[in-house]
Amino acid sequence: MPFAPVFRSEWLKIRTVRSQLATLFTLFAVTTAFSALASLEPEHQGADPLFTALSGTALGQVAAVAFGSLAVSAEYREGAAVRLSLTAVPRRGLWFGAKTAAIAAVVLVVALVTSLAALFAGLAGLGDAADGPTTAESVRGVGGGAVYLTLMALFAAGLATLLRSGVATLSVLVPFILIVSFVVGDALGAVADFMPDRAGQAVLRAEPDGTLGPWTGLAVTACWTAAALLAGAWRLRRQDD
Repeated sequence: MPFAPVFRSEWLKIRTVRSQLATLFTLFAVTTAFSALASLEPEHQGADPLFTALSGTALGQVAAVAFGSLAVSAEYREGAAVRLSLTAVPRRGLWFGAKTAAIAAVVLVVALVTSLAALFAGLAGLGDAADGPTTAESVRGVGGGAVYLTLMALFAAGLATLLRSGVATLSVLVPFILIVSFVVGDALGAVADFMPDRAGQAVLRAEPDGTLGPWTGLAVTACWTAAALLAGAWRLRRQDD
């Protein structure tokens, strides 16, 4: 069976599920709003203007994670949907590849628009305090931020396939992103730089201050994502009926 029809089918599923579309809107709204608000805080006035302008990504990623989780976990409600999907597409690897490709394509497009809007909103809020990132830094921040959000959505999709539960996935990832990374991470020193979220967010900084650079940080996040997707694919092949 060709890849394109399966991909189109998975894309149509995303289009027709309101909760998933609402999550994408939340991604845009939260990221843009919090980037604008962060730029108005006095303590951020002398900070890295690029990171401040894109700082809403730290909260917006929760919506990206929720989207990736929902897109997969919807298949496992009472088991009916996933059985129907695998009956239509017996090649499980093909189905899973099309599912993750559809998730990636949708999130990447939305995240590009979101990152661009967040950058403009954030820099506008900084006003005269913004030194103004260079064009190259801005392009890297917007593009890299979009890739980062896409990777986090796929990370959640892989974990949701492994756990076969959206609730379990969000119960693991959301506290990890909002609590472990920010609170416990500082106590771990350089090890924290290799956490999936902190590594990828290096691309949002004009001058990364951690162990990893912008692209090496994204590569670390990509490795975490690949591991989650491989684990999910293994579970799909071995244990789904």
